[in-house]
Amino acid sequence: METIAQHQELLQYSEAYISDMLMLKNIFLQNQEHKKIDSNFGLPFFLAKKKNTTIAFASLTVNEKNEISFKIYHEKGVSETEMSSFYARALSYFKKNNTPNFRDPEQLESSIKSMIDWLNFE
Repeated sequence: METIAQHQELLQYSEAYISDMLMLKNIFLQNQEHKKIDSNFGLPFFLAKKKNTTIAFASLTVNEKNEISFKIYHEKGVSETEMSSFYARALSYFKKNNTPNFRDPEQLESSIKSMIDWLNFE
């Protein structure tokens, strides 16, 4: 029986920092029809990189039930395996974090508004 070795590039995971925001804004806008971000952008908290290039990020949002959850945005061409792995890591990080943006919907909404105002400032 022949075994085919597949080379899969490893992803690196990290927290999202303010210095990452312009790159994350670009990823978000690739999937939107607008030229400016809106509340759907949320508050990025976790990201995935491949070869030092950010390919996906997880962002905190407040859903219609006024509960904190997160959405994932990614570059085109990210595989389902990569997305599954990233989702699992982001979910773990989300569940372990107890800072106000992760637990207080009002605080998160305020932070999202500030982030959007800052990133849309021109």
